[in-house]
Amino acid sequence: MDILIIGSGGREYSIGRALTFDENVGKIYFAPGNGATDELGENLAITDFNALADFVEENGIDLTIVGPEAPLVEGIVDVFKARGLTIFGPTAKAAQLEGSKIFMKNFLARHNVPTARYIETTSIEEAYWFIETLEAPIVVKADGLCGGKGVIIAQSHEEAKKTAGEMLSGNAFGEAGTAIVIEEFLDGYELSVFAVCDGKDYVVLPAAQDHKRLLDNDEGPNTGGMGAYAPTPLVNDEIYRKLDERVIKPTLKGMEEEGMPFTGVLFIGVMVVNGDPIILEYNVRFGDPECEELMPLLKSPASELFYKAAIGDLKSANIEFHDKYAVGVVMASKDYPYKSSPPAEIIIDEVHHEELEENTHISFAGVSRGEDGKLYATGGRVLVCVGLGDSIKEARDRAYMLVGQVHFAGKQCRTDIAYQAL
Repeated sequence: MDILIIGSGGREYSIGRALTFDENVGKIYFAPGNGATDELGENLAITDFNALADFVEENGIDLTIVGPEAPLVEGIVDVFKARGLTIFGPTAKAAQLEGSKIFMKNFLARHNVPTARYIETTSIEEAYWFIETLEAPIVVKADGLCGGKGVIIAQSHEEAKKTAGEMLSGNAFGEAGTAIVIEEFLDGYELSVFAVCDGKDYVVLPAAQDHKRLLDNDEGPNTGGMGAYAPTPLVNDEIYRKLDERVIKPTLKGMEEEGMPFTGVLFIGVMVVNGDPIILEYNVRFGDPECEELMPLLKSPASELFYKAAIGDLKSANIEFHDKYAVGVVMASKDYPYKSSPPAEIIIDEVHHEELEENTHISFAGVSRGEDGKLYATGGRVLVCVGLGDSIKEARDRAYMLVGQVHFAGKQCRTDIAYQAL
């Protein structure tokens, strides 16, 4: 089958890379892709949803996989489905689970899915009143999409009020922040859990743990993610069971009852408090960089997972994972996440080590191909060095060995990815 992948990041590169090992897959297209995805398939300079659907029809593409959240929220799945095309991802209505934090929190409340105490508001007075009822730290969230940066953990009542005021005035996140959610801070450990869903049935992938802060020891500003590992030993069978019964099943049932059955990736941001999973948020696509660790752990053909979910037939799929660990270390540009950095040529040492050759790889993200044919770091998060191993330590050591082979001016990365597990 021929496949189109929508998106341009490390997540989309990783999905494409997994599909290159799949004997069921013919040609892979990326729209728009990045400077390295042209090594896996063909990049398309098409952004309009109808023009993409035309291309899929004209070229007999069997499956489209949507990577990022923005096209999902904007309704690409609805456009393709109206034309009878097979596409993996939720409709615009179902994508509200990520597109609106207010919709998501109210949905959780309606279906008794455990979540933090909260209010949604557009009123500064109401925001101030609720902030005073909570103990610091306090979580303030912009309602709309903010590229993973619309959640602020305020360390004091004063900071929470200032943040709420900046969001509601439109100064912090524009329109995305003119309605906000304020909620209690949950003290526990965070997990990323992904369920691939077909509307009724689902497959839960190995739980991952992301590292959001820029610097070691979880210090510095929040980012889109500086690394991740999977599976995490912080999840046991009991937590998986509670997630199944209290979270995933009621969510899929509730979405179906409300006339928007959920197909695609349900990304569950979980805080485990005293052994109980409490839901922080839902996203409607793979996390980035978690996807970069999950794809190489997939043992069964990647096309089967995506295609069977897209056509509503996951129950007939046999999805298996390798009994291994994956650790991914993000290498970011010099000025990330504060501002854009000047382009820098990426030089990768030749790997002569068999262990590295067989158990590591790079997933490229913020890269462009120069006129000279060389790869340049042009984005914030440039690439992810991924290591596989029989233990988290082995996987982590291999990932960092690969980091040492990659060079570009101003490169930065954390040195402690997976420290919670180790």
